[in-house]
Amino acid sequence: MPGGLVALLDDISVIARVAAASIDDVSVAASKAGTKAAGVVIDDAAVTPRYVTGLDPSRELPIIWKITKGSLKNKLLLLLPGALLLSWLLPQAITFILMLGGAYLSYEGAEKVMEKLGEPRHGKTLEDVIEDPVKFEQQRVNGAIRTDLILSAEIMAISLNEIATMSDSFWVRAAALAAVGIAITLVVYGAVAMIVKMDDVGLHLAERDNGFAKKFGRFLLHLMPRLLVALSFIGTIAMLWVGGGIILHSLEELGIHALADIAHAAQHVVEQATGALSGLLGWLTYATISALFGLILGAILVFVLHHVFKMGHGQDEHADAH
Repeated sequence: MPGGLVALLDDISVIARVAAASIDDVSVAASKAGTKAAGVVIDDAAVTPRYVTGLDPSRELPIIWKITKGSLKNKLLLLLPGALLLSWLLPQAITFILMLGGAYLSYEGAEKVMEKLGEPRHGKTLEDVIEDPVKFEQQRVNGAIRTDLILSAEIMAISLNEIATMSDSFWVRAAALAAVGIAITLVVYGAVAMIVKMDDVGLHLAERDNGFAKKFGRFLLHLMPRLLVALSFIGTIAMLWVGGGIILHSLEELGIHALADIAHAAQHVVEQATGALSGLLGWLTYATISALFGLILGAILVFVLHHVFKMGHGQDEHADAH
């Protein structure tokens, strides 16, 4: 019995060590995958506040919560099983899915740039007369969840592409993808909730008798409109940068190196010439070229879809939330 007990305890300790190692593998894989998807996360966080801007302040947090639940369903119930199945049956398709998502992000970013330059807007905005606020709110939630589906698909595809190079274990991949999906969703929509309620905090502080609180509250009230404009700009740049970068990298993986070689060559030249700042400025050079490529590709897609196929003129409001 003592020998059997010792053997049992030894087996338990081995199982515990294996489990701990698996958890560590999951955390490492999730961390690296999340880092790779950071660009799309920036886009997601920058885009989402626009879905609640201008609506009744009392509805802001309930709307964000609805979008958060929709985002978790997108990632865990639709995209996670699909990504794992795809990685098992047809891993080569991941590159082409990434390219489709990159093209979509380039299209959305270019559409926003072209609208700023005079291209007609598409879809209903808050400047239009809203006859049914409840229906309009639901349309905005649905639009946000649809846009989130595209961005989440990119996040999951980028993450899976990274995780696939780190582990052959199905369960490690599944757990890492789930961890990435949940963590990114909570971070993004938690940040969005803080951003959209910051003006309410500012108003509350501005009404206080305390001099510092009053000044800080007024500062927040002046800051928030500018912050939302900045987030809109950052979101557009992020869409173009991420979309163009995905296409360049995917073409490289498919053996088409010319465009990526140009970007890498420019990055190398800048790195050679900038000394201590070479890392930052080299990355910025590659990101800028990726964004310009995304803008050109997106502008072509906008022209073809809007003016050749006459698509996009009846889109929901989600086209204007970027």
